[in-house]
Amino acid sequence: MQGEEEELSVSIAQIVHKLKGTSLHCQLEREARGCLNSPDIKIESLKEDIKDFFKTSGWEKKLQNAVYRELSVIPTPCHPLAPAEHIKEPLSYMRRAQASWEKRILKSLNSMCTELSIPLARKRPFEEQKELLNKWNEMGTDEPDLSLFRPVYAPKDFLEVLINLRNPNYDNGDQASFRSHLGLIQVPLKIKDISELRDFYDELSLNTGHLGVDDCTQVPPELFENEHLGLGKKVLAEHDSAAAQQFVRQGCPTALRAELWSLILNISNQPEDMLYYEQLKSNVIQHDLLSDSLIYKDVKLTASNDDYYFVFEDYLYQVLLCFSRDTSVLEHFVYNSASPPKSYIRGKLGLEEFAVVYPPNGVIPFHGFSMYVAPLCFLYHEPSKLYQVFREMYVRFFFRLHSISSHISGIMSLCLLFETLLQTHLPQLFYHLREIGAQPLRISFKWMVRAFSGYLATDQLLLLWDRILGYNSLEILAVLAAAVFAFRAVNLMEVTSLAAAEAVLADLSTLKVIPLLQIFLFAVVT
Repeated sequence: MQGEEEELSVSIAQIVHKLKGTSLHCQLEREARGCLNSPDIKIESLKEDIKDFFKTSGWEKKLQNAVYRELSVIPTPCHPLAPAEHIKEPLSYMRRAQASWEKRILKSLNSMCTELSIPLARKRPFEEQKELLNKWNEMGTDEPDLSLFRPVYAPKDFLEVLINLRNPNYDNGDQASFRSHLGLIQVPLKIKDISELRDFYDELSLNTGHLGVDDCTQVPPELFENEHLGLGKKVLAEHDSAAAQQFVRQGCPTALRAELWSLILNISNQPEDMLYYEQLKSNVIQHDLLSDSLIYKDVKLTASNDDYYFVFEDYLYQVLLCFSRDTSVLEHFVYNSASPPKSYIRGKLGLEEFAVVYPPNGVIPFHGFSMYVAPLCFLYHEPSKLYQVFREMYVRFFFRLHSISSHISGIMSLCLLFETLLQTHLPQLFYHLREIGAQPLRISFKWMVRAFSGYLATDQLLLLWDRILGYNSLEILAVLAAAVFAFRAVNLMEVTSLAAAEAVLADLSTLKVIPLLQIFLFAVVT
């Protein structure tokens, strides 16, 4: 009991410290001072009267949402004597693996820099600044020569690192477990079994109404949609992040999704937020980074060739270029197993006082990175709001898909969960694919690392991301990946090679996500 109280006090202290530096804190102070002139405020009941004022004026709800946001992202409190790095990642071998992976990425970036004789950063000449500013809204028409640039890494490179990772303190012994014998992931981590998943995703049960399910026998789809839409409007009127998060577990009505996601993520797009975005834009105009070319290259290789997303090419450049300059993103490295990469001022190599984070946000883009932004372009057409939503989605969820960690929503745990679900509940399929050299994880990894963006039809992808937000977890990615294999099991049992298995699973655009998840979790698996 005492330990729980200590954890609670640590969390409260963290949240208070974080909120003290925000514009919300300044606004609350200003409102509190302003209400002192009201005749309703009495000196003998000052504290209670100010509380009542905040409640009736709506400021209490804004504070609650801000606290809820912090609770959604701060790590679980460690023991007071635990080293600081334990907040980032409690397992030392995971930290070492992540550090080693970061060195590989930096080496790749520096090699490209040397080969092409291009500086990591330079100030743009005035004429170049002017030209970029003029074409800011039509950067997609620009065709820079990117033939010499290459992504610093692709998902398959990252997968090889994960496959080779071992816990030095864990001895499989001669009697290898069923899981370690068959699966590619050889790291023992705590993951949910099927009964725990059913409890966690209880609202996905077959008895619950959902948007995205056309043949529900309990309630006619049209009736459920109308009732759900009405409830969604009430949730928005309440301005309650926690209620919105609970609501989207059954799917978002299309007309309300943008507002509901903003409410869950506590995005308000205030004037100061728009100004901050303009400052980031100004930084893009003034300085050219080598990472900009990596962003251009990635958009050209992925979103520009996608039937759903090519029309958003300009938005993608704007958001990603601004994102690379945003130093506020560095805050998430407190609870991210990764560390921001650093470069040194010319001639000062190795001197820590001359080290600078590069790029400024600490995130080096990889092949497919732009696909984290692309689906959001369907929802938000105001660049500053689109930017804020993406940034919040990244620091809450997406960073975990390309960092080595033991977190339950980390990519390692997702891979292990996916393999365990298949091995336990579809053993014949798993064994068959393994025997023909088509390990399922080699096919599904690219889906999970991109949160299925670019693989599912957009309407289905947004229904999936509704649940990521609703449950504040990425585990559903592994469940869906397993469900896809289960759905195509008959065809997959007939293939005789990895190429043939990939061909069977090449097109996911016709899949209906929610029925797949429901059937896999609650109908097929025993």
